[in-house]
Amino acid sequence: MRKNWSFPVVLFVVMAVATVVPQGLTAQSVSPAEAAHPLTSMPYSPSLDLTSMDRSVDPCQDFYKFVCGGWQKNNPIPSDEASWSVYGKLANENQEFLWGILQNDSLATNRTPVQQKIGDYFGACMDTAAIDQRGSEPLQAMLRQVDALNSREALLQAIASIHHEFSGGTFFNAGTGQDAMDASLVIVELGAGGLGLPDRDYYVKTDAKSQTLLKQYQDYVAQILTMAGEPQEQAKTDAASIVRIETALAKAQLTRVERRDPHKIYHKMTVSELQTLAPAIHWEAYFAEQGAPGLKTLNVSQPEFIKEVNAELTAESLADLKAYLRFHLASAAAPYLATPFRDAQFDFYSKTLRGIPVEPPRWKQCTRQVDRFMGEALGQEFVRLTFSADMKAKTRLMTEQIETAMKQEIEGLDWMSPETKQEALRKLHAIRNKIGYPDRWRDYSALTVKSDDYFGDTLRAMQFETARRWNKLGKPVDLNEWGMSPPTVNAYFNPQMNDINFPAGVLQPPLYDPKMDDAPNYGNTGATIGHELTHAFDDEGRQFDAKGNLKDWWTPADAKGFEDRINCVRDQYAQYVIVDDIHINSKLTSGEDVADLGGTLLAYIAWKMQTATETLTPRDGFTPDQRFFIGMGQWACENVRPEDLRVNALTDPHSPGFARINGVVSNMPQFQKAFGCKAGQPMVHEHECKVW
Repeated sequence: MRKNWSFPVVLFVVMAVATVVPQGLTAQSVSPAEAAHPLTSMPYSPSLDLTSMDRSVDPCQDFYKFVCGGWQKNNPIPSDEASWSVYGKLANENQEFLWGILQNDSLATNRTPVQQKIGDYFGACMDTAAIDQRGSEPLQAMLRQVDALNSREALLQAIASIHHEFSGGTFFNAGTGQDAMDASLVIVELGAGGLGLPDRDYYVKTDAKSQTLLKQYQDYVAQILTMAGEPQEQAKTDAASIVRIETALAKAQLTRVERRDPHKIYHKMTVSELQTLAPAIHWEAYFAEQGAPGLKTLNVSQPEFIKEVNAELTAESLADLKAYLRFHLASAAAPYLATPFRDAQFDFYSKTLRGIPVEPPRWKQCTRQVDRFMGEALGQEFVRLTFSADMKAKTRLMTEQIETAMKQEIEGLDWMSPETKQEALRKLHAIRNKIGYPDRWRDYSALTVKSDDYFGDTLRAMQFETARRWNKLGKPVDLNEWGMSPPTVNAYFNPQMNDINFPAGVLQPPLYDPKMDDAPNYGNTGATIGHELTHAFDDEGRQFDAKGNLKDWWTPADAKGFEDRINCVRDQYAQYVIVDDIHINSKLTSGEDVADLGGTLLAYIAWKMQTATETLTPRDGFTPDQRFFIGMGQWACENVRPEDLRVNALTDPHSPGFARINGVVSNMPQFQKAFGCKAGQPMVHEHECKVW
């Protein structure tokens, strides 16, 4: 994935964790100006922006500052954001454009069914007066179900209904996905979950900052419980118990680095074997309630974690388990309730955890929610107005050229045997390219959206998506499905689908600029395409074959050759400091780092092929090669709050922007030749790292 924008969130109970910025604001945030002036056309920014540069910096000393220093100075972080970047700025512009679409659809009288659903959801979300008037009333029905649990057996049975009715992930997560060993099949997957903080490490690290944050989280837990109706002293006691339970669950989880190995998260077993592993829950009844009656086999991604879930459900008191359920239901519901709940969640998850001082405007939150819950409905409107057939054709051509470059690189590798090369080429030729938007739009006709029921709309949208995923069981894998909505400013590779995906949202200026020459476009969008293609052959992707199956197609010598080369990248990036004294965890980021390096090289080769018959001349004082690298560097311009950098250091598989640019160009002789960099300068890595 090129950037770390969130995928659509399905699980209701873990919403506050999966999407750290809460989706709810005060009624006062909807100003008359905000309500009256949505963006009606997309703004233009060039893919090579001279004003973003800082020419006082020597490009051979710090290329990132050279290409992005002006941008960083001219683009301070908005008060409602944890970070600000070229990607984030474009995402915001896309959202403003979508806001205009949604406002029109919420007010129009003659609407299509798609316009009715997205317009009514948006309108209900924007009506903060009505939301505040309901107070915590929508939450009370959930809490009454928990309060009525008068035995451990009743609570264990209730977990199934909570997961089904509220799309919940309390204690653990369950859903469907492709079978890693047979990508043609959809399988049930049982995974780790149940935490209120973004990662297990928040519970196990012992440094002062981590311990302070854990205490602040416990205070937030108590605050939410009090707002949900508990006496203050009882809420404090329950909060301590909840953090104790979550800490035990966290300690049993694999680290993010461990989860990068797909073999470590594949443990296929029968439901009977799962019953032996975790006997507290009646698993046949659980899966029947989710929509999978008679299920025989599934993947339990982390068996030791499920054993710990069983221990907690068995050993903890009924009162403490009920408190855990009450908190997670209330915290997940908070973004969709009255102002005090929304403010409380913002204060912890956004202000404390990520350093965001001000809540985003209401229109932005509502637009994000429509994109999350009905992304392909909203995407139809976005594509119709922003993405031309010509743009799709040009992107497809660039993709095919970069795949040709990858073919040449594989064929020319001196460290890979003919046998492994044959399998690599087979996988390369099988990759499917998805550009812009799906061939077939998702059908939302079964989803009910009411203009006066915001909380109900949200719950029904989550239930719709959960049911859609469970309904995949017993059906062929839909190879045309997308994992991102068309307006998304991102791209991704799916190793089990064996496809690369480029939504229309990421194919807009300044990332792809039809007004600009090929050099910066290939440096920017071309490197993005190459990045996603390289993911098919990074430390995770290389373990899947042409059909998307988890299969070792490497000779032992070739696998060692790959690891030796990727370790060169890991050693280099481990030297970069993110914030304070925190270095990049290069074992976590190596997949993205290798994709950045390989993708840029592939884009450079493809650009040379595209312009082989042209006579290229300097522009704006820069040679064509320099323009390629400046375009490549400027996609990553960013400013990030220190708090967010600390979160990213634990959770983000992407390196910071400066490392993603300087780390790449310092390994490319083509860059060093273009800018005249000499050995010993910072942008010339002493030992050139090259994987592909």
